[in-house]
Amino acid sequence: MVVEQTSRGRRVIVVTGAAGGLGWAITQCLARRHDSEFALVDIDSQALCHRQEQLEACGSPVRVFAADLSSSQAVEELVQSLRQQYSRVDLLVNNAGITHRSLSTQTSSAVTRKVMDVNYHAAVDLAQGLIKELKSASGWVVNISSMAGWMPLLGRAGYCAAKSALHQYFETFREEVRHQGIRVLMVYPSFLSTDIEQNALSGSGGRVTHARSTIGKVRSAEWMANKIVSALGRGQERLFPHDKSLLGTYLYRLAPRLFLRQMVKNFRSELEVANK
Repeated sequence: MVVEQTSRGRRVIVVTGAAGGLGWAITQCLARRHDSEFALVDIDSQALCHRQEQLEACGSPVRVFAADLSSSQAVEELVQSLRQQYSRVDLLVNNAGITHRSLSTQTSSAVTRKVMDVNYHAAVDLAQGLIKELKSASGWVVNISSMAGWMPLLGRAGYCAAKSALHQYFETFREEVRHQGIRVLMVYPSFLSTDIEQNALSGSGGRVTHARSTIGKVRSAEWMANKIVSALGRGQERLFPHDKSLLGTYLYRLAPRLFLRQMVKNFRSELEVANK
């Protein structure tokens, strides 16, 4: 396994968005495979406490950190708390995310900023803030990006922008810190059945009510978590889906107009609702 336990004690694993969905699935998968200590981060303090009890019942030491990652001050305080508790971080999983389903012209700047703050700025600030601890452990940073960072996805302009920024930043970051022993795995899921879609924002910042459109098969969080942990075990630096969304990226680059026409066709029902 890439992230090896050392004589200095258990591995330290930090997971954001850990109380549910993909974050909790990743945490469970890691806990089954490794003797590790977990730092679980989420905005839902009650759900975090429940997850802490579940992990501790299985023998894993756990600390929980309730934080709103859309707040730069909260992220700064989180970094300080983590640094006070841990002298090393073997694995940082930047999983926390938020999306919206609204046309770009009907999306408030506040929603766009919130999506960018959670999906991009928080991940960057955590990786930078914990760089010393990651270096001490020759640790890994796992970033949950999206295929939306590679191609346009109608009704999600802010989300696409955030995931594209995440991709570009950490592709650069990886090479700049490689000589320090720090590794980066970028994960590009397609459509998953997780809370991020159930909690999607409307253009005004409320909870969206219309159903989402999808491309290809919708996978479970557990399926994706196992793929991610296996990719870590192989030392992979990028993990892509092998479905229609991956084919879509090639189509977008080779024939962008054809791709966009097909996108409008696939997302027609969602776009019609959004235009009402």
